[in-house]
Amino acid sequence: MARWIKATKGVRYKEHETRKHGVSKDRYYTIFYRVNGKQIEEGLGWASEGWTEDEAVEVRAALRKNRRNSEGPRTLAEKKAIEEKKRRKEAEQKEQEARDNITFSEYALGAYKASRDEKTWTREEQVIRLWLESVIGALPLKDIAPFHFEIMRANMAKANRARHTVRYVQGVARQIFNHAMEDEKFTGLNPARTIKKGKGRLKLPDNKRLRFLTREQADELLAKLATISPEVRDMSLISLHTGMRAGEVFGLVWQDVDVNKGLLAVKDTKSGKNRTAFMTEAVKEVFRSRERGLPSEHVFKSTRGGRIKQISLTFARAVDALKMNEGIKDRRHRIVFHSLRHSYASWLVENGTDLYTVKELLGHSDIAMTQRYAHLGENTLQAAVKKLDATLQAPGKVVALAKKEG
Repeated sequence: MARWIKATKGVRYKEHETRKHGVSKDRYYTIFYRVNGKQIEEGLGWASEGWTEDEAVEVRAALRKNRRNSEGPRTLAEKKAIEEKKRRKEAEQKEQEARDNITFSEYALGAYKASRDEKTWTREEQVIRLWLESVIGALPLKDIAPFHFEIMRANMAKANRARHTVRYVQGVARQIFNHAMEDEKFTGLNPARTIKKGKGRLKLPDNKRLRFLTREQADELLAKLATISPEVRDMSLISLHTGMRAGEVFGLVWQDVDVNKGLLAVKDTKSGKNRTAFMTEAVKEVFRSRERGLPSEHVFKSTRGGRIKQISLTFARAVDALKMNEGIKDRRHRIVFHSLRHSYASWLVENGTDLYTVKELLGHSDIAMTQRYAHLGENTLQAAVKKLDATLQAPGKVVALAKKEG
């Protein structure tokens, strides 16, 4: 068995029994030192991997300096952990940039196409290639604005296309953006939202989320996220406990947060109207645990220090790890970040909250949007009727009528 040889103070090595590095035997270097009175020894690597005695001395000296100044990694293990965290952050940043820059055509011909049946897609693909690709096909989803659809409509008018065909093409575009929002590939107002309501309006399939989390599933998901990314866990908890959309959470700045009153000012909403969200104790704790920034500073920042544009892939990884979407093909039943808002509303109705209150808490512009939760309150309604029935069946008092004279 190879014996350890002390090279210099705090550095030693052992030689490989057979392998050579140059003319000498390959050497494996370690460094050792005391931290809080405890002797620690950590391996660096082989000379054949590039390690030398001088480099080992430098690493040990740098760690010693960090311990003396109480800053930076104190041990090699801490140094490796910091470097790994940095590597993962850079990898996530690259993934995020790729998600942020996905073009309209890439999304339409990829994820959106996969959700359509063959007959529907055949017709939609025609209008995408004829009228949409030339105007917005090469643009990232985030850079597409309503004026691009004005160009599309102008192009179709020049070609003497019927009004209902123009509405259909813009309806397809709107559907693609709705799909991208559900898949958390796009946030903000749908740029194709200019289709007018009323007679002749294009009717699109109902793609609203149908599934919501149980309390146990929510706890399990938050716990999993906490082990992967405390930042994503905090954003998820805020959405789950306030009903805020992803984009609304991303948009929070510190002047919007009043922990003492338990209020959040929600701005730049999908409906265009500002509203107030109300904190639970768990949400208050999230904000208390964070260092408060300047009034205009975002609470949650991207890797570059700006506003976050998309939810991290960490959320999808946590859902996959818990197998919450295993075997589920219908996207309306798949758990995504938006499911947290849906769960919040569903829990409120299950607990007996009236639909008007839920509408105001969610920031819906129309009660019809909130009506989708009505069936969840059936138990509450049934209980109210049973309570009335009990009073009706109780023996009533007989009121004697005064007898008229004469």
